[in-house]
Amino acid sequence: MALDFTAIDFETANGFRGSPCAVGLVKVRGGRLIETATWLMRPPAGHDVFDPRNVAIHGIRADDVAQHPRFGDLFAEIGGFIGEDVLVAHNAAFDLGVIRSALEVSGLPSPAYDYACTVVLSRRTYDLPSHSLPFVAEAAGVPLVNHHDASEDAAACAGILVDIAQRHGASDVAELYDALHLALPRHPEFVPGRDAPSAATAKALRGPASPRRWANWPEEGANPEANAGADPAHPLFGHRIVFTGALGMSRAEAKSRAADHGAQPASSVTRATTLLVVGDGFVAADLRAGGGTGRVTSKARRALELRSAGYRVEVLSEGEFLQMLGGVWPARSA
Repeated sequence: MALDFTAIDFETANGFRGSPCAVGLVKVRGGRLIETATWLMRPPAGHDVFDPRNVAIHGIRADDVAQHPRFGDLFAEIGGFIGEDVLVAHNAAFDLGVIRSALEVSGLPSPAYDYACTVVLSRRTYDLPSHSLPFVAEAAGVPLVNHHDASEDAAACAGILVDIAQRHGASDVAELYDALHLALPRHPEFVPGRDAPSAATAKALRGPASPRRWANWPEEGANPEANAGADPAHPLFGHRIVFTGALGMSRAEAKSRAADHGAQPASSVTRATTLLVVGDGFVAADLRAGGGTGRVTSKARRALELRSAGYRVEVLSEGEFLQMLGGVWPARSA
């Protein structure tokens, strides 16, 4: 066998994952990049509003894609490039969800794909304060200059997978997962009229959420039990998760959604904590200041102290957490 796969990265127009406006793809054969492809596109009709929060991330505006085909019209080419390959993505639950939701709202079938998630693999390979793409690319020795350019992000993801496979002595993706005692996950197919739409699509079709007020002092609330039946391939599964700062959703909702995916919510950062989600506009780059920025809360500083003492705790922004959920931006989220 050989290290063959296609890496993929989507950028979306708004908080609904079924609103792709750009995709980058990188085909790898024998651990070497052999071909790339990238497309700009209009998101599916009815889901093509460009949210300023997304534009601020990737810089793509409605005018930039106005003359391009819609995602549904391009998917035959995109799917043809992928072929029968294993798909690899950084936070694959999101990118595979983009394909599924965008095809669902386009009234088109979605293929099944075997896939690998470099967030999950990174956590089992590198000891990092954040497993966001720039941190992991740096650890893998992979160049990444323009983060959130779909083609560059896909190339960085491909390089990360190759580095991780080499570190574990794996000759292909399935062997890598086996070496880490994981099952290679598979994203199921979708057939219109036969299968119910995904939860993210069903929520988007119900319409936008009502505006929420920001809470300066969020109520911690109860900590629901983790869903033991959740997908073990999900990047939240098996983690002990804590939330800090003002989020665009209530603390109770954040805990409930994390628990649904197999994470165990908790109220304080302890030695058992493995994930900390920080609101208030925090981004992973704030960690490079050693916790010295105003957006790093006392809980985040405590997480950094624990890391210095040898404990494996990772810090996420709210945006990264929401992407892992694969859902819609809360109405007032940062």
